[in-house]
Amino acid sequence: MQKHVHRRLLLSLLLSASVLGPAFAQYFRQSSYWKTHRQELEFGLGISNFLGELGGRNQIGSPFVWDLEFSQTRPAAHVAFRYYLARKQAVRMRLTYGVLAGNDNLTTEPYRMTRNLNFKSDVFELSMVYELHLYREELGHQFDLRGVKGEKSSRVGLYLFAGVGGFYFDPRAQFNNQWVRLQPLGTEGQGLPGGPEEYKTIQVCIPMGVGLRKAFSKQWSGGIELQYTKTFTDYIDDVSGDYFDKELIRAVNGDEAAYLSDPSLDSGPLVEAGIESTATGMQRGDPTDLDAYIFLKFTAQYKLYKYKSGSKKYRSRIRRQKIVF
Repeated sequence: MQKHVHRRLLLSLLLSASVLGPAFAQYFRQSSYWKTHRQELEFGLGISNFLGELGGRNQIGSPFVWDLEFSQTRPAAHVAFRYYLARKQAVRMRLTYGVLAGNDNLTTEPYRMTRNLNFKSDVFELSMVYELHLYREELGHQFDLRGVKGEKSSRVGLYLFAGVGGFYFDPRAQFNNQWVRLQPLGTEGQGLPGGPEEYKTIQVCIPMGVGLRKAFSKQWSGGIELQYTKTFTDYIDDVSGDYFDKELIRAVNGDEAAYLSDPSLDSGPLVEAGIESTATGMQRGDPTDLDAYIFLKFTAQYKLYKYKSGSKKYRSRIRRQKIVF
């Protein structure tokens, strides 16, 4: 009788192990393993593009990304630090450098073409964002219990992000084969009697976007990310309001400022039709349509593994965990 009880108890234990073992292993992988690499360094390299008054498509008022001028695409790069709050949630601090540019001579829209403005600006953005990882990239199988492999993990991850940041810009225009800083020139009468206030070159922004990641090893991942950055300024390209009195600009800030406030063409369809489009008080930009910019970058992530724990059992279990490629 006692032998039958022992046999039944042993059989029950074996059945429990066969059922709960894989589940426990999978639970351990899903709920605890991510804590060993919750910190990451990230590097990115790609392109930037500007969404504002200058350049753009051959029409006025194209919204959002429909006004992109691909010929004005410029380089961008970043470094970042990521910390996972949970398995699929993270916060990220990033420093990004990019170049934004626009030129009216790239469009055939008559008013923009006649305006004939151009700009280029370096941009430095420091941001803090929240990431929601809808899928996490992982290597191997969800569990590997004595050679019995479970369902394969996904090697591709998808995430969304949004946050807040600050950025520095400094628009310049080409004049006599040199790049001239525009903000000190007050090209729309900034700081002059009857003109708008001088704009600040440090502003707040809201970065948001989507990214894909793929795991290549236990420590390295790579991916691609698209970021759209909403700003609260219309002066990244130094164009926002109306044409100011050119002679008053000349008297206060000099000939260079007067010319760059209105370098309009003296030929073209508007001039031939006798249409004046750049007189004092006429529209130079659109202050209701704030500037924005886009980053598209390839990224590389390096996981900072951390094995420290108060539990020796936890540390040994992490070291023994088998990743099957």
